[in-house]
Amino acid sequence: MPLFRTSFGLLLLIAAALPLAAEPERSVVKIINYSQQPDWQEPWRFLQVTGSTGSGFVIEGDRILTNAHVVSWSNQILVQRYQDPKPYRARLAYFGRDCDLAVLEVVDPDFFEGIEPLEIGELPPVRSTVTTYGYPAGGQQISYTRGVISRIEMQRYVQVHNRSLLTVQTDAAINPGNSGGPVILDGKVVGVSFQGNPRLENAGFFIPPEVVRHFLEDIEDGSYDGFPDAGIALADLHNPAFREALELPDALDGARIDRILHPFPETHERLRPNDVLLEIADHPVGSDGTILYKGNRVHGAVLFDQVQHGGTIDLKVWRDGAALDLRLPLYVNRADRIEGRQYDPPPYLVVGGLVFTELSLDYLLSLGRDWRHQAGPLALQALFNRDKLDEASARARPIVLSKILRHPINVDFGVEPRSVLTELNGLPVRSMDELAAALEAGEGDFHHFRFIDGRVEALRRAEAEAATEELLETYQIPVAFRPGLPDA
Repeated sequence: MPLFRTSFGLLLLIAAALPLAAEPERSVVKIINYSQQPDWQEPWRFLQVTGSTGSGFVIEGDRILTNAHVVSWSNQILVQRYQDPKPYRARLAYFGRDCDLAVLEVVDPDFFEGIEPLEIGELPPVRSTVTTYGYPAGGQQISYTRGVISRIEMQRYVQVHNRSLLTVQTDAAINPGNSGGPVILDGKVVGVSFQGNPRLENAGFFIPPEVVRHFLEDIEDGSYDGFPDAGIALADLHNPAFREALELPDALDGARIDRILHPFPETHERLRPNDVLLEIADHPVGSDGTILYKGNRVHGAVLFDQVQHGGTIDLKVWRDGAALDLRLPLYVNRADRIEGRQYDPPPYLVVGGLVFTELSLDYLLSLGRDWRHQAGPLALQALFNRDKLDEASARARPIVLSKILRHPINVDFGVEPRSVLTELNGLPVRSMDELAAALEAGEGDFHHFRFIDGRVEALRRAEAEAATEELLETYQIPVAFRPGLPDA
């Protein structure tokens, strides 16, 4: 009997010494974000502060990993430990808009006491069973949901809108509040919950380890660059006649490079339209542009996404009747950020009651559900087709007349809001900086405006300057010009 008591006591001591990582929920945190988004049509204003909740989990280095959209537009971030109602202040350390990931630091280091960081695992196989952890619908208690992985593929990340990365689909419920929480298999993180699809029943999606590791490796130097882009548009190459025209042997697969986009000067130097992409990093490319990746048939872009900004990747292409080995440098494309969701205050310029701002996806979405019709085809083309024109156009940041603050000097201005400005005072306008420079460079008694549909209008210079000062005070606009942030 004494032996039993001694052994039992020893077991208790051993159990007490076990790391808390044996219970992953202890490393999962609730995140409360008090945020304030801009008014995209009146870009000097911000909307009211709103509160939202999400999830995150502790990783190595006393950090919290979560989704970027969980902590976007933050005024204040609070985090709570498992079964502890005490809020701790947190701050944003790194933000990956393209991959929807972010890292938080907690002001009080005592927050991490007794919490073991979760380890990042490997891409789970299809049909494996995983468990999602999080705080859905703002609940106080952690939620656990089991699900089976049904598909692994490249898919658009909804929050940023214009990026597609590797994604894992599961039938585990992923609801608002689950975002940022870990997906666990065999005690390791195999994904980060981040989005659902209202058109699919019993389907949720999470960010796989490949994307998580790329993000964490990227920030090791103290800054975040992002996922690089090859700048090519692939087309299926099933047509036997086209294959024969390209002198491609029947024994070879491969997808045709349909277009080389801008701004990708390194790609333009090395690749050509109608090159046939045979291999990416020693992975054979199918005629539909897919490769076999860890047992999954996915688009070959998954291999480009594994290279860090400034790195290289080996390609094999078919050109002029022969195979050719190339090494392609890859860089992050920052020129297309305005085509996705924005996470910086919008720039603007006010002159004579005319309010100009950058044409962006967020501006368009602010027009309502019928935004495509409201904006019109010329504005849509100016924003979304720039990379198909030339490098200068691809780097342009179109300027739109967002609003007219009515004043006697502009009451007869014959151009409506949502029109894209192309020239001011005879100078081209392709960015907010060029707009400000053209305003200063103008000579004579008038400012002359030209818009994308060919319409022209004018304001008297002296009257516009006086009206601007008056309107800034009337509408409580802090400054007449807020420049855009550089693409760092």
